[in-house]
Amino acid sequence: MTVQEIVSRLGLKIVAGSSGLEQNITGGYGADLLSNAMGQAKSGSVWVTMQGHQNVVAVASLVGMAAVIIAGAAPVEPQAVEKARQEGVVLLTTPLPAFEVIGRLYGLGITGQ
Repeated sequence: MTVQEIVSRLGLKIVAGSSGLEQNITGGYGADLLSNAMGQAKSGSVWVTMQGHQNVVAVASLVGMAAVIIAGAAPVEPQAVEKARQEGVVLLTTPLPAFEVIGRLYGLGITGQ
């Protein structure tokens, strides 16, 4: 499944990184603790978090994640959007709670890694 497909299926808003929408998603990860995401998430995964600051983008770029979904209508800092644009990280938002987003991803066949 590609990032574009989850954007369409979950009604996600694209905030940055639209050039990466054709990436394949290899799994999912959910957490707000950056050090945990850095150590546990895998390249190609989609990360669901409530954090909207630029350090999230740095971790996603370092790990090589396919996309980040900022859930729960959490605010996204302008610096995070700019950093995502610079680093080519797909940054998505949704008003859905994180639990709901993860459940829907699982329903689409995206499992934890």
